[in-house]
Amino acid sequence: MTVWVSAWLVGGAAPDDVLDALEPWGEAHDVLTADDATARGIGLPGPTDRPTSITFLLAALRKVRGPVMPGPARLALTAPGDLRGLPGPGQFSRAVIESGQGLLFADIGYGLVPTPLGGGLLRWTVHSVLEPVMPEDHVALSEAEFGLREQVRQSASTLTELGVARHRPGVRQEIAETLRARPRSLWPDGMPGHSLRVLQHADEVEAILAAALVDDPGAALTATAAQARTDALRPLATAIRVARRAAVADAVRVLAGSADRT
Repeated sequence: MTVWVSAWLVGGAAPDDVLDALEPWGEAHDVLTADDATARGIGLPGPTDRPTSITFLLAALRKVRGPVMPGPARLALTAPGDLRGLPGPGQFSRAVIESGQGLLFADIGYGLVPTPLGGGLLRWTVHSVLEPVMPEDHVALSEAEFGLREQVRQSASTLTELGVARHRPGVRQEIAETLRARPRSLWPDGMPGHSLRVLQHADEVEAILAAALVDDPGAALTATAAQARTDALRPLATAIRVARRAAVADAVRVLAGSADRT
């Protein structure tokens, strides 16, 4: 959503392109605002109104921005102890922390948070962001990619030293099935190849991480060993989030730069 909305705002994608790209992640998408003040400010339905569509959300964002070249949209990925990219305490930050993800338009003071509602429906809630927003903590894509690879090696070494690294029959198939089960990602024209490679690698590492947290049938770890394994793998989960944020930020920058050149 962060990449596609950015492409739309700079004229690099049509509304139908955005809808097609979102379809694998939810059979239907709708949009509401978090409160009536936000509804009045952006011109979208309030929390008790009938939801609207992504098409009207895109139009509302462009109207709010006006003719000025938009600032970069930011992907927010959070976890306990990792709140990087969020503004100060407020409704939007609380919603992102609960969801684990969100999209911030720092320059106009709005944010989006997705919530699966079941039955294939994904709701996007628009929040006003009234709190001060610090400049984005830039991480070079090459640095994030290197950090992810290094953390894979470090985590494997730590698990071995702790004696909780085990080979489970069928684990490669399990990882492959996890990757196949992910929705198919579509990207706008001009999406940089380096960003795509890092996003793909992050998906692969996340599948490995999920497999590493599963116990062998009938051979559950002790509580102490299980906690040691979780602690050892936590930095890897952080590296995945850092890599994804860096890849999306780089893609947004490149897409905006392409619009400037045209």
